Amino acid sequence: MAGAGMAIAVLTSGGDAQGMNAAVRAVTRMGIYVGAKVFLIYEGYEGLVEGGDNIKQANWLSVSNIIQLGGTVIGSARCKAFTTRAGRLRAARNLVEHGITNLCVIGGDGSLTGADIFRSEWGGLLEELVQDGQISEEVARENCRLNIVGLVGSIDNDFCGTDMTIGTDSALHRIMEVIDAITTTAQSHQRTFVLEVMGRHCGYLALVSGLASGADWLFIPESPPEDGWEDLMCERLGETRSRGSRLNIIIIAEGAIDRSGKPISSNYVKDLVVQRLGFDTRVTVLGHVQRGGTPSAFDRVLSSKMGMEAVMALLEATPDTPACVVSLSGNQSVRLPLMECVQVTKDVQKAMDEKRFEEAIQLRGRSFENNWNIYKLLAHQKPAQEKSPFSLAILNVGAPAAGMNAAVRSAVRIGICQGHTIYVVSDGFEGLSKGQIREVGWHDVAGWLGRGGSMLGTKRTLPKTCMEKIVENVRKFNIQGLLVIGGFEAYEGVLQLVEARGQYEELCIIMCVIPATISNNVPGTDFSLGSDTAVNAAMESCDRIKQSASGTKRRVFIVETMGGYCGYLSTVTGIAVGADAAYVYEDPFTIHDLKANVEHLTDKMKTDIQRGLVLRNEKCHEHYTTEFLYNLYSSEGKGIFDCRINVLGHLQQGGAPTPFDRNYGTKLGVKAVLWMSEKLQEAYRKGRVFANSGDSACVIGLRKKVVAFSPVTELKKVTDFEHRLPQEQWWLNLRLMLKMLANYQISLTEYISGTMEHVTRRTLSIEKGF
Repeated sequence: MAGAGMAIAVLTSGGDAQGMNAAVRAVTRMGIYVGAKVFLIYEGYEGLVEGGDNIKQANWLSVSNIIQLGGTVIGSARCKAFTTRAGRLRAARNLVEHGITNLCVIGGDGSLTGADIFRSEWGGLLEELVQDGQISEEVARENCRLNIVGLVGSIDNDFCGTDMTIGTDSALHRIMEVIDAITTTAQSHQRTFVLEVMGRHCGYLALVSGLASGADWLFIPESPPEDGWEDLMCERLGETRSRGSRLNIIIIAEGAIDRSGKPISSNYVKDLVVQRLGFDTRVTVLGHVQRGGTPSAFDRVLSSKMGMEAVMALLEATPDTPACVVSLSGNQSVRLPLMECVQVTKDVQKAMDEKRFEEAIQLRGRSFENNWNIYKLLAHQKPAQEKSPFSLAILNVGAPAAGMNAAVRSAVRIGICQGHTIYVVSDGFEGLSKGQIREVGWHDVAGWLGRGGSMLGTKRTLPKTCMEKIVENVRKFNIQGLLVIGGFEAYEGVLQLVEARGQYEELCIIMCVIPATISNNVPGTDFSLGSDTAVNAAMESCDRIKQSASGTKRRVFIVETMGGYCGYLSTVTGIAVGADAAYVYEDPFTIHDLKANVEHLTDKMKTDIQRGLVLRNEKCHEHYTTEFLYNLYSSEGKGIFDCRINVLGHLQQGGAPTPFDRNYGTKLGVKAVLWMSEKLQEAYRKGRVFANSGDSACVIGLRKKVVAFSPVTELKKVTDFEHRLPQEQWWLNLRLMLKMLANYQISLTEYISGTMEHVTRRTLSIEKGF
């Protein structure tokens, strides 16, 4: 009851973004959970100025069943009145009438700047209301301070200081769906497509979709093409075709400009290609499709985390704390001073206006700069300065995971750029032992980015079953570096190879593991490649299951997810679909917990929401199987609700990779090979590579905010091999949020509040990994 006596209001303003509803839901429920009154303000600032029915008190059920909806259910409007002092005076009066002194604004930089102006004028506005006799001095005293917290909702990801804004990931999902669909028709007709995506002043969407689709050419406002780009572009497109490609994709941000600041339109680019090359060319403008549709899993979880953190920030606000925005940095919640972010965001625009383009890219942040550099590296083959003496082999191990092919593609290409000989191995360690090894070139991996599963083929075989033959082939092909892309078996396999170095000198080579598994159970990383795609697949199925349950009324679905012993998939899916419970191995549960869950659902059936969804990880309990839960829930709920089982199975492994996994796989492939090249140089003496130190065999992964390399021998100490899990897992603290949002009475004393961080040129230059 830390918030008893507080009143919090939530509004969405500016352009809508997918995930805003999840944020409204989280703020509302967290507010009610801490004992505050929560009000929803309809139609953005317009509703705040108009008052009346636009400001309504919310209860727990007001925000039920909205997490999967795009847009914003409380409406958003651009409001002229609020930009005037008279309008803000009316707004202040409406808030004071309801005793609201805490405002949570979900919107873009314009909306948030407006909120800060409102906050700074608050004292003066109340004085004016007292003088006009509209409120008493006592009321003015009680409401003397307005606290503001912002959540950035903008599909452009144009707000500096924040890693990701609400809606960006979903917009990328829409763009990638369109690109995948267009690619097939373009291939049939040998066409060139010019795709125009949103982003008036920010090229983020264009950049990441270009990186994730392997587009041939890219226009972004932050980095206009050099003069004479027309010739170069046409030459490149022609070159791609002459090498056997049947299509070209050009992505252009709506705000694209040339060096002199003149806009470049998609039609200009189309006419250019038609006139100079005679290619059949089409323009597709994506427009508002990008704002629409259901939010992705990432946006739902991001918004839920940020919504909870926003309420905590309001609870902890003092007269001295500046208005802040809640953001995510890596996977940690942080708070940033609102006006510092707004200032840097304005600095970017200023740098672009004054044609200081290099600086504009740096101010966008290190991740943006990295995306841009990696795109340029991988889009077109540049001949290596010199042939290197090294040979690298790349293989996939374990079960297929989306994003594996993206990692193989970027690793192959970056290796070729470095002048190495690159081999790919079919069917994992088994293929390595059977000699299924072939050399590949730049164009052999074209078009692999958007492919799900594993193009190389993958097996679960571990090296210890065929060690002699593996060593023989490593010697025969003179392999000095091994890049293993896969799940827990990939990590375990490399560990076995390292431990066999004493017997076989041939294994004293550089090895790197890129964690790729839907279970997200590889030690040394917070996120494995493929888990984002799997969570989205599970989430889409659960959305449909929930819809079916809403129709039948009084029905509870028990859904079983994959993941081995690791509960990541069911926990994150549970948050994304608003599940009532998610049973996992890491959070032990007893018959008392099951009884509490059944009672919880029985209570829920007495309200207007007559449906339930319970997730169960496949190995969460030896005896409490899915069948057992079904029987328990069915008999306990007799006459109140009926039950159904749904086992999601292998659909979680399939599908095209999400934009996150394409981007993440691409980056990990690049970073892994660059690291291997460096290590190969260090270990190269007298014409051969000899590496037997611990740090010559690592797992690459994202840890908190940075990409790190962890030696497999070190990770062995923190691994539970029996259950194939890291001993410590960061996502367990998300379970608090899952339970709180499902209305369980739990203690939030373990909740870790975000810290206030500043936004400066230095913090922007830190590589965040995403």
